[in-house]
Amino acid sequence: MFKRVESEVELAMFNGIWTTVWTEKGFELEFSEEILERYVVITEEGYYVGTTEIKPYSEDSSINEVGSFHTHPMIQENLKKVAEIDKMAVLSSFRGQYIAELLSAIVHYAEKNGLTYFVMLLQPTLMRALRVSYHLPIHKVAGRVFYKGEDVIPSIVNVRDVYMYKERYSWIIQSESDSALVSQGLQLSQQT
Repeated sequence: MFKRVESEVELAMFNGIWTTVWTEKGFELEFSEEILERYVVITEEGYYVGTTEIKPYSEDSSINEVGSFHTHPMIQENLKKVAEIDKMAVLSSFRGQYIAELLSAIVHYAEKNGLTYFVMLLQPTLMRALRVSYHLPIHKVAGRVFYKGEDVIPSIVNVRDVYMYKERYSWIIQSESDSALVSQGLQLSQQT
């Protein structure tokens, strides 16, 4: 399950997860000043195991130093409908799992807020998995770039394509609030 970070406890869990993963990989820790939304992934047993952060994007965003997103036509034409994905992390003992939850969280946010694209720096193996296993529409902005301890690929994800054609993406999971609304709707229809 994925859910929005809504309390100090959830924020502490969020920060604990991504900083653990970043430290394991030898990455520099950078806390975001501006965010649009944060999500955590929670197992059925109640363990917090994953994170993703959605940040505002602009032509002045520091991510442009790694990839020329700001000059890319897809971004220039949709500047007000672009956000950045950061801190996508899963604890090592759960790695390889819960990707659908992380992706579903960002798709849910994008649909709710009318976003068209996400910009992000993807590890090459993760990018391959997202393309092959999840069929995510990803456009490479540049080849591999060494950034803060690891190779990354500056990438644009056409998230609008995902939420407009959900039937193509069987991995999409409803958010906790969407599931609650569906349940309430079912209960109301059964009462009438």
